[in-house]
Amino acid sequence: MRAHLARVDAVIVQAVIAGALSFSHLHDVAAAAGQDGWKAWAYPVSVDLLLVAAWRRMRQSQRAGQAASGPRLWFLVALAASLGANVATAGLLDLDDVPAWLRVMVAGWPAVAFFGGTLLAHAPHTAEGPAASPSTDAVAAPDGDSSGVEGPDHKVPYPADPEPASEPAATPATVPAPAPAPAVALPPALVDLVRALADEHRSATGHPADPDAVRTRLGLPPSMTASVAAHL
Repeated sequence: MRAHLARVDAVIVQAVIAGALSFSHLHDVAAAAGQDGWKAWAYPVSVDLLLVAAWRRMRQSQRAGQAASGPRLWFLVALAASLGANVATAGLLDLDDVPAWLRVMVAGWPAVAFFGGTLLAHAPHTAEGPAASPSTDAVAAPDGDSSGVEGPDHKVPYPADPEPASEPAATPATVPAPAPAPAVALPPALVDLVRALADEHRSATGHPADPDAVRTRLGLPPSMTASVAAHL
């Protein structure tokens, strides 16, 4: 814990020192370019605020997965102004005889900073987390827990009406086969005659006699076929 605090304290101290030096260099350049009094102190504040605002907006856009070209541009502009002032005070520029182009740049900086800050402030804010899609709205649990419902006006969409089940195809009614007519008892003499004809046919052809053929030879009606077949 103490090591972590020591690292944090070192970073803060380093940031304060670097910020103070950059602030002082910007002030010196602004004062050398003809901006005296409180105006010379306002220039470093303007540059540093634009630098921080552009950095924060750039990070927000990157977290949201969107293009950060606009904030990155203004971050580079503010970084160039701060770095240019630091380099200019390193002896490469005579602060007692500032060139005209530097006076023009310092005088025009407030308009540039105001324009960049306005664009950054009025840019559409982007959510840092993924937005919840309508399909993931919470609904009440089957056991009655309604903690997922977002409010009393939250409407849970009803499921679509199920399509009516198709009626089974009508199967054609099966017509029952007519019941066979009960066999009629034949007189004993007719029974003997039926058996004699059957034996004769079997001995002649080697096949059992057809009840219908036997009935026809005896001259019986078709309804007597079952009775003839019962005695074969």
